[in-house]
Amino acid sequence: MDYEDILYDEKNGVATITINRPKVYNAFRPRTCVELIDAFLKAGWSEEIGAIVLTGAGNKAFCTGGDQSDHDGSYGDGETRGTIGMPVEELHTVIRDVPKPVIAKVRGYAIGGGNVLATLCDMTIAGESAIFGQVGPKMGSVDPGFGTAYLARVVGEKKAREIWYMCRRYPAREALAMGLANAVVPDDKLDEEVDAWCAELVERSPTAIAIAKKSFNADSDNIRGIGGLGMQALRLYYNSAESKEGVNALNEKRKPEFRKHMK
Repeated sequence: MDYEDILYDEKNGVATITINRPKVYNAFRPRTCVELIDAFLKAGWSEEIGAIVLTGAGNKAFCTGGDQSDHDGSYGDGETRGTIGMPVEELHTVIRDVPKPVIAKVRGYAIGGGNVLATLCDMTIAGESAIFGQVGPKMGSVDPGFGTAYLARVVGEKKAREIWYMCRRYPAREALAMGLANAVVPDDKLDEEVDAWCAELVERSPTAIAIAKKSFNADSDNIRGIGGLGMQALRLYYNSAESKEGVNALNEKRKPEFRKHMK
């Protein structure tokens, strides 16, 4: 498949998948998700690949979730599939299901759906510029699956609820302390650090790692079913005036008034 929104590279047994939309802080649209799924399947089932790196182009952002400015509907066939109009569920599933370790390499913002992607990766290595957090309840959105329930597995129930309810931002060192990142290094050392981790991974037994990943995932795979139900509810929510108030307020550069739209 020809990629417009991402970059794909293979080197020394490592596949690097880069969200290449820096002008919108690497926010994703339906096509981005489709391309990411294709790239993960390509890398994940290649016998030549021992590790996969997911990152974002530029220095400002890893990924900031769904692109709120891209609502013109001019998508190609198969891009607007999925419960909520983009295959986010498929993307989450493929990151977990490919039998290779996936490392999130984070510079700048990992916010909203971008924070969910970083959480879902097997490991996260961040530059000191990295900032993690959620914005869903400020925008009329939520991730009712891996983005919430699995986050609680990673950082604990109390912290996960804080992250979602309060919509605060957490710098890299704080993310490391709560278990949201595995390592934090200066930004100019980030590529070097990720390369070093990947060099170790490609020397490991691929079958042992694949079994280990399946074993880790088995304990939390029930979240996939929870997410499926949640996404159906989210589809209904996105059609409500309350949810639409979030995007409208953003576009109009004002504070949202969610409660006036409650029924």
